[in-house]
Amino acid sequence: MKKVIILIVVAVVVGLLAYFGWKIVKGSGSSVESELIEFAIPDTDKIDRVVITDNFGRIMDLRRQKGSDKWTDKDGGCISQEGVFYILDACKKIEFKGYLTDNSVETHRKMMLSQHTKVEYFMNGKWHKTWYVGPASPDHLGQVMLLESAEQGLSDKPVIMSIKGMYGIIEPRFYADPLKWRCTQIFELNPKDIKKVDVNFPLQPARSFSVERLGAGDQFSVRQQNIPLPAVDTQYVMLYLNKFKKIHYEMPNYLLNATQIDSLKKSSPFCVLKIDLQNGKSERIRMFRIASETPQVNELGQPVTYEVDRFWAELTNGEIVKCQYFVFDPLTLGHMYFPLDLKSLDLNNYEVKSPDQYKK
Repeated sequence: MKKVIILIVVAVVVGLLAYFGWKIVKGSGSSVESELIEFAIPDTDKIDRVVITDNFGRIMDLRRQKGSDKWTDKDGGCISQEGVFYILDACKKIEFKGYLTDNSVETHRKMMLSQHTKVEYFMNGKWHKTWYVGPASPDHLGQVMLLESAEQGLSDKPVIMSIKGMYGIIEPRFYADPLKWRCTQIFELNPKDIKKVDVNFPLQPARSFSVERLGAGDQFSVRQQNIPLPAVDTQYVMLYLNKFKKIHYEMPNYLLNATQIDSLKKSSPFCVLKIDLQNGKSERIRMFRIASETPQVNELGQPVTYEVDRFWAELTNGEIVKCQYFVFDPLTLGHMYFPLDLKSLDLNNYEVKSPDQYKK
């Protein structure tokens, strides 16, 4: 019995000595090297700010709006919510993949001095952790990273991290390029806020139509080429107006230079969409075909000379962006909701001038 008691006492003493030794080393600023691997932040709901700094000195400061899941830039401007989703997803799913070999630690440490993306996380308004995202791991199935945390300070050695359930590098999720963060939202409108929608096809007037709210209620007038339709189904009107709740463009303009943009704006749009709001403001989208260098076939199997999936659009503020027909067709194809008379259009949706001549 005495031997058991002695063994217990010895174990307790050794444990206490080890604990106080660790505290002394930590508190004395010792140079003992560490490899921190606790990158994960499981409770992402408490993250309210993320600051990304890249190699070019560009900084993207992302802020969560109080009491909301919506994120903005530091000035409250709209940003891509999808980009934030992938960052928070990484916080939850990041995991330790392995250590660097002793021979490569110093090489990667020096490499990360000039090649890294800094990602700072704040929780409840206070700095929590910083990830230093370096180059890809030698097998390109992970990322060389360094961790700094409020509790443990800065790690001495980088380690290899990966995203659970994903093969590949992590770095593409973190960027400070403002173009990539630009908000793609065009419309986020409630039907009750819409006073009038006017869709005009300059080269195909038979396709032009408008929907106008009469008074403050749910009575509407639908017109084709400014001629009122004899009967309007309110359910179809509401179905149409609900399509304006979530409209985004695909990507900002990376291709056209200033001269090309000016030329595009001076050309004839194939469609102009205008929305008058109840608050007196208005939105306007001018849509332009994108010429195709290769033969294209539209949804009816007819040959056309333009891209059938995407088009250029000029937004209300004059910005040029690329959009998808798939997104805008529900807003511009009025015959999907209303009994429009399209007898003057051929199968290619071009206005018929003569039996053997089409306006293209």
